[in-house]
Amino acid sequence: MIYKQKLYLKTFGCQMNVNDSEYIIGQLVKLGYSTTEDIFKSNLILLNTCCVRAKVEQKIYSLIGKIKGIKESNPDVILGICGCMAQKEKENIFTRAPYVDFIFSPSQINNLEEIVSIIKCAKKKYISCENTPEFSLDHLPIKRRSKISAWIQIMRGCNNYCSYCVVPYTRGPEQSRGVSEILSEVNNLAKNKYREIFLLGQNVNSYGNDLSQSVTFSKLLELLNDINGIERIRFTTSHPKDFSFDLIETIKNCHKVCNHIHLPIQSASSKILKIMNRKYDIDYYKNIIKEIRDNIDNISITTDVMVGFPGETEDDFLDTLRAFKEIEFDEAYTFIYSNRENAVASLLPDQVPLELKKERLGKLIDLQKEISAKINKKLEGKTFEVLVDKKSKKHIENQFSGRTETNKTVVFISKQDLLGQLVEVKIIKSSSWTLYGELIE
Repeated sequence: MIYKQKLYLKTFGCQMNVNDSEYIIGQLVKLGYSTTEDIFKSNLILLNTCCVRAKVEQKIYSLIGKIKGIKESNPDVILGICGCMAQKEKENIFTRAPYVDFIFSPSQINNLEEIVSIIKCAKKKYISCENTPEFSLDHLPIKRRSKISAWIQIMRGCNNYCSYCVVPYTRGPEQSRGVSEILSEVNNLAKNKYREIFLLGQNVNSYGNDLSQSVTFSKLLELLNDINGIERIRFTTSHPKDFSFDLIETIKNCHKVCNHIHLPIQSASSKILKIMNRKYDIDYYKNIIKEIRDNIDNISITTDVMVGFPGETEDDFLDTLRAFKEIEFDEAYTFIYSNRENAVASLLPDQVPLELKKERLGKLIDLQKEISAKINKKLEGKTFEVLVDKKSKKHIENQFSGRTETNKTVVFISKQDLLGQLVEVKIIKSSSWTLYGELIE
């Protein structure tokens, strides 16, 4: 194929957006586009956006503003906005940036070829943000970023309506992909020598609730575990309110399902959790952690947490610090609470001052760094199986990195190209976030 047109695609946000961008590129390659990292050489500019936090949204609007000059210099350049912010801000984007050519929501990824064709032919502004009645990615072209590990969307949307979150408004209600469609995709990946799959959903534990065919997330994992060629199965994100003992048993018994669970806590104050509409209290959460650790050996647990939620007092924050010391997460993704339009929490009283949020965030990060370093220190001298997925970009000769089954990043030296291989590495040094090892020949 001769590529005559260039696509510049910038992706913000979560793994779901990253996977959406793989489908975007796949469809546009089919239309004759090739990708470029130089925005000034592109014919089509697409921003795949996120709106989970206000700071990210501001950054995106700033980039849209900078692209105005490119459009003025070359009116033939097409600018499109997609992703969650496109859904949330669809009325405002054209007002703030009238030079934007088209907008489409995450649920319209499947229709991108048609949308681009309409824009190029009609040369008028276009918006496509309707929710589709069912979720299917069957036969949709995709250009994956990796040839080793593949993202698999098993569901989209959310029914939980946490008071701080806009995802139910931007990605719609929960919709599960059909079991046969998922199995077909993974079988094809196995035939193409992929070693690992990563199942995605806003709440994977809810998988299958909306399907006429009776299937649970645990059952899906069991079916995927039987596919020859795939060595590792990962998933994110789980909601604590739906994390069942049945799922714990499945992770324990399915040898390909990795011993790593990401389970967002968000706060360790039961008062704050109730206002967040998380549908569990801290004792319930701690009990899940206990059940996981009592039943699955060598499990690593990571989490999400935010500080400065409206009404969070010093005692509430201390509850979170105490819980972190007690639970000892392997890693935590920490955030400052950010007001979002349409989210209930933005209307709550007792908003926490930004400086206090930053102070609390710093304390929590310091504590987690200390905990992670202590956990990783215990791994020194031990040998782990590592799936090699990267070669160093820091120009360090023969340096590779990969992940253990428990999702620890391991860096080591090898004179052989080991990308995509499972190798044994002995850990000789550790930091809070990385393990350093020697390859066992």
